[in-house]
Amino acid sequence: MGILIRKYHGARAFTGMAKLSFVIFFSSLAASLTDTIWAVYLKGFLHSDALVGFYSGFLSVLAFISFFVLVPLIEKSKKSSIYSVALFLIGVLILVLSINKNLIIFIILSIAITILITIKITAFGIIVRDKSNKEKVSEDEGVIYSFNNTAWVIGPLIAGLVLIDFGMPIVFVSSSLLIFISFILFKISNIKDSNIMKKAYGNVFSNLADYFNNKDRVISYILGSGVTFWWVLIYLYTPLLMIENGLPTSSIGIFLFAAAAPLIVLEYPFSKIAGKFGAKKLFALGYFIALIASSMAFVFIEQIYVALGFLVFGSVGLAMLEPTTEAYFFDLLKNKKDENKFYGPYNTAIETGLIVGKLAPAALLLILPFKFIYILFAIILLGLFLLSFKAVNIIEGKKK
Repeated sequence: MGILIRKYHGARAFTGMAKLSFVIFFSSLAASLTDTIWAVYLKGFLHSDALVGFYSGFLSVLAFISFFVLVPLIEKSKKSSIYSVALFLIGVLILVLSINKNLIIFIILSIAITILITIKITAFGIIVRDKSNKEKVSEDEGVIYSFNNTAWVIGPLIAGLVLIDFGMPIVFVSSSLLIFISFILFKISNIKDSNIMKKAYGNVFSNLADYFNNKDRVISYILGSGVTFWWVLIYLYTPLLMIENGLPTSSIGIFLFAAAAPLIVLEYPFSKIAGKFGAKKLFALGYFIALIASSMAFVFIEQIYVALGFLVFGSVGLAMLEPTTEAYFFDLLKNKKDENKFYGPYNTAIETGLIVGKLAPAALLLILPFKFIYILFAIILLGLFLLSFKAVNIIEGKKK
């Protein structure tokens, strides 16, 4: 518990990492509510599995571009200030989303929320890195992800078993309220981040070229993108499969609860292992487990509950990857200058994984049955498994 509570002159006080953990818990709980119903909500507007994939992919492309375009703004701003503003505006727009029934207004709102989320993610990631001990980046990332995933376990259960009975609008209202709670907690925690670059690296293409000019950064980028690539299968396409197989909407919440549960128990221990022994073998084993899970889901696609069980098993592999891939990227950097310059480009790995995970299956659905999505994911996961062996094995305790 030392990482969360520190003793000062006989009294106990929450550390900055603990405060950030509670902030991320409530904002992640908000996101988990909306993501539980998002695929079904989109299909209500678009009436097609392929269109759901294509539009979701469009939003991810927009986020990808935003990460580069907004880097100068983030570099020259106080991370704490820009994070709190983005958080507040997201809460407002989700509240508006709860009363909207117009497709055009939905498109405008979803675009605005997407851009704000890119700002929020980048600013929060740098704040976490600045508040972390240099030798315990993986451990600190593990704490943050544990709180994050606790929210992602609870959220789908609340949305699927309780809120959905009152209609989708109440899910968005609840999500908005949780965002505001996260905003208030962040403000009263008085977390400051003075890591401001006076000279911003504003050339988007130069940032991109510089980032990919290093082989190790390229590998960290691709391995990082694989995490969100997997979650598209779980949060977008598998709920559509469940609905097509006649399962009730509430069952989506139960499945997503089960898929996130292993992360709570396993992410922190795996992050500590990575910090002590390096993450290379965890990368390989994590992607191998996900590869097996996706392959078996295809084999047992007609036995829907067996297929879902294998996908839940895949979360064990993701517990090895989520906290360690970003920590690995930070371990490759030499100073705060590189952190400010390259964290924005690295964060586009999130969107790269989402883009590939959404658009490739959407295109596949135009020519092949739904079940072949799981083979497509397995093939790409195989590539990520093989790439894992090219990673540098960095032991944080030995860094100087």
